[in-house]
Amino acid sequence: MSHVHANARFVPLGIAVLTVSDTRGFDRDGSGDLLSERLSEAGHALVDRRIVPDDIYRIRAVVSKWVVRDDVQVILVNGGTGFTVRDTTPEALAPLFDRAIDGYGELFRQLSFDSIGPSTVQSRAVGGVANRTLIFAMPGSPKACATAWDGILASQLDARTRPCNFVAMVLPEQHCCESRSVESVPNHGQGVRA
Repeated sequence: MSHVHANARFVPLGIAVLTVSDTRGFDRDGSGDLLSERLSEAGHALVDRRIVPDDIYRIRAVVSKWVVRDDVQVILVNGGTGFTVRDTTPEALAPLFDRAIDGYGELFRQLSFDSIGPSTVQSRAVGGVANRTLIFAMPGSPKACATAWDGILASQLDARTRPCNFVAMVLPEQHCCESRSVESVPNHGQGVRA
């Protein structure tokens, strides 16, 4: 179980929020509102927020522009993760990932199971890293966004969370996970660690 380390300091991250929807505008974007409020309440900075139609190339274009910005360390995408013909968020994001964060989708579905039961198998929540930028996609309902933020992202985007968090991945000057520090990694006869 993770916990907040008393001596560690909070490090605010720059976070962009993308809502994928063919029908919503900012006046009806409850999921984007929820994520924006949660990240701000946690102490992070909302650096950009957009809404795009569920189109692979439009989604990919916005995210591609964000991953090269110095002020964006995290991108939260909501919507387009189901199985309808128009749900293309995972297909839009996967080619951008340098590495997938498989555990994010797995844990999201585990947490979601408690509220919606076996229907959670229809969620294609995905996460990955592109150009040292974390990208997390979740279903577009406010309840699903709350599950992702409250159950996973709030702690994993907090530099005080131990034993591990993602902050060191996007801000190299931060300390790495306790379990991955050089002193705690067994050598197993493989020579000196570089």
